Amino acid sequence: MRHRRRGRQLGRTSPHRKAMMRNMASSLFLTERSELANEIHGNTPRVRRRIVTTIQKAKEVRSIVEKCITLARKVQPCYDQAAALLPENLQGDNFDKQSSAYKTWRQSPDWQEWAEARAPIVNAQRKALQMLGNREAVDILFNDIAPALIEENAERVSGFTRILKIAKPRLGDNGTQAILEIVGESNNRDTSGSAAPQAPVIEDEQDAEDLAVEDTSEETADEGGEEGSEETGDDEIEAEASDDTEQEDNEESEVAEASDEAEEAEADAEATDDAPDAEEVSEASEEENEEE
Repeated sequence: MRHRRRGRQLGRTSPHRKAMMRNMASSLFLTERSELANEIHGNTPRVRRRIVTTIQKAKEVRSIVEKCITLARKVQPCYDQAAALLPENLQGDNFDKQSSAYKTWRQSPDWQEWAEARAPIVNAQRKALQMLGNREAVDILFNDIAPALIEENAERVSGFTRILKIAKPRLGDNGTQAILEIVGESNNRDTSGSAAPQAPVIEDEQDAEDLAVEDTSEETADEGGEEGSEETGDDEIEAEASDDTEQEDNEESEVAEASDEAEEAEADAEATDDAPDAEEVSEASEEENEEE
């Protein structure tokens, strides 16, 4: 029994399963690569911050993605502290470790303060690299995804991913598919079309009286239309009922005529049947007379 053994095995060995989880988490972060990088690698995603997999795998990868994003978000203030300690001649694109300005600053005590400010960032990046195993994915996570999430909603401290189940199963093994995506403004659902209409703003008392008069006139018109429709509906029902009665009377008369015709035909047939019998009787009486 697997007592206190958390997680799904997914029908794979432990090394295979860990490698698969790392690759899937890295693939989710790598969807935020630049267009040039996507052209170089030849793997342009259809939708950024989203991957499609089975629902069981998505639930397992979700925990890794959440931990990595939490690490990156916690150390974002350290970037501002380190940037404040950086000399002006080394800020931005001028930060070159091979330059003489960097080498002189490297020997000064200011560099030690800058390194201490950047220590949490380096520690978090190393932990994320252990979970992801991809340096490019770690750079995108710390430099692009985490700052964007803080800018979109700084109050969110958890729940950075969502899982959406796909109705259509996977072709081949009929597996249940799901979408694992990172929440944010780029993939939020558009609900603007379902917004409730706003009430008109009333500025003066005269406008309020005019609106009240219009409402009452509309209500009376609606009531009159409903009454007219009810009356027309009653007339239609009565006309239909009269038509039905006329059809029933016609059917009954046709049946009576058919029965009379049948009785006349039977009487004629009986008369025709009786005529030959009378002739036979007369012939028989004549023969008896001759014999006598």
